[in-house]
Amino acid sequence: MQALFDKASPFFNVAARVLMSLIFIIAGWQKVGAYAGVQGFMQSLGVPGALLPLVILVELGGSIALLLGYQTRLAALLLAGFSLLAGTLVHFHPGDEQQMIVFMDNLAMAGGLLLFAQYGGGAFSLDGWRRK
Repeated sequence: MQALFDKASPFFNVAARVLMSLIFIIAGWQKVGAYAGVQGFMQSLGVPGALLPLVILVELGGSIALLLGYQTRLAALLLAGFSLLAGTLVHFHPGDEQQMIVFMDNLAMAGGLLLFAQYGGGAFSLDGWRRK
């Protein structure tokens, strides 16, 4: 059984990168499309709206790098930190069950991203192809 998992490992890595990056790509594009609303929401939380371009850059840039497996460890670490920060600033509301579920989702995403920070993008990544 172990041999089967070892052979499938590069495919699991690609699938995980695709699935992990999609949430950030979609969220980043939504922020671009609703820029003023997102900026106002950030300000209502006490987060400077001027940080929105940086948020979009991290979400889109980091997720595209993760998707392609380019500088995978750095991109994953950046996105993990972003997930923890956003989860804490935006979704940590112990009295609100829905927000706490989203907060826990952010924690889970950070955990998965930390595995990419540890193990990299795998064989089918730009990082893997550059090593060859």
